[in-house]
Amino acid sequence: MELYDSWHEEMTSAYLYQVMADNEANVLHKRLFTDLRLAALKQAATWEHKIKSQGLPPPSYQPALRTRLVAWLIRWVGSQNLHHILSAMKVRGMSVFTHYNIERKHTSLSSASNLRAGVFGISDGLVSNVSLILGIAGAQADQHFIILAGVAGLLAGACSMAAGEYISVRTQREVFEYQIEIEKQELEEYPEEEMEELTLIYKARGVPDKQATELARIMIENPETGLNTLAREELGINPEDMVSPIGAMISSFVAFGLGAAVPLLPFLFSHSSWNLFYSIGLTGATLFATGTIMSLFSNRNPILLGLRMLSVGVIAGTLTYFIGQSLGVALH
Repeated sequence: MELYDSWHEEMTSAYLYQVMADNEANVLHKRLFTDLRLAALKQAATWEHKIKSQGLPPPSYQPALRTRLVAWLIRWVGSQNLHHILSAMKVRGMSVFTHYNIERKHTSLSSASNLRAGVFGISDGLVSNVSLILGIAGAQADQHFIILAGVAGLLAGACSMAAGEYISVRTQREVFEYQIEIEKQELEEYPEEEMEELTLIYKARGVPDKQATELARIMIENPETGLNTLAREELGINPEDMVSPIGAMISSFVAFGLGAAVPLLPFLFSHSSWNLFYSIGLTGATLFATGTIMSLFSNRNPILLGLRMLSVGVIAGTLTYFIGQSLGVALH
């Protein structure tokens, strides 16, 4: 069955390469996918020869339902928007759509991704919990219920964010590790075919034929460098960017918890009738500060981003307050 599976994988790749080439406007990319299709068919012929040499029935190919669905998506949304799906289906060369920002992306991930995730986590906690508190306050609940709801919202939101981030990062990491392991096996078994595929990708980027061949040869001759290069160029994956799911989970939990705690602080430290206004003021100031910090990642006007973040909180809080007020009146 392993021989049939390998043959089927190559035929599926060839089928998708044909669809990608037919729907690609860029001439270099079209040629790349056409050449990769021929390479996949060549490899499929090798597997078919092995199948026949063992006296097994010759295989026949019909695209699976998933393959037909992906082909339909390629026609409607384009190959460049299906990066991870195509990579998971052993489709190579996807980095031609992203190579212009690989270095920028790598720098951003290595230096600022944790800070960015923290800022967004805090903003989520702020908006979520102040909306919950205002909704409870609108229903005319006393301070005891406001604190109870706020703490429950903080814990539920932080746990939900942490669980979601862990599952997301863990799943993505497993997919990447699986794809890299396949690439490692292919590099060990078929170095010449891998060098040919890498050469085709460099040519698609406009590198002259001779230089593309020489560059691919240098990369493949060093196993560690070759594997990292193939992961980046064929799969569009940077192995250095695979973050820890545990770290992502903890960061999300802490960031959301910190943001969600801000609206609660006045209620926790006093029993004043002005606590709701103190909470609104403190949350508003923090939202504005969070928006200004976000400007560091977008090079936008910090005042405008601060006001935008504040307006989001105002709209969400106002809606939940009046919803809570309506429910409170109805229940009474």
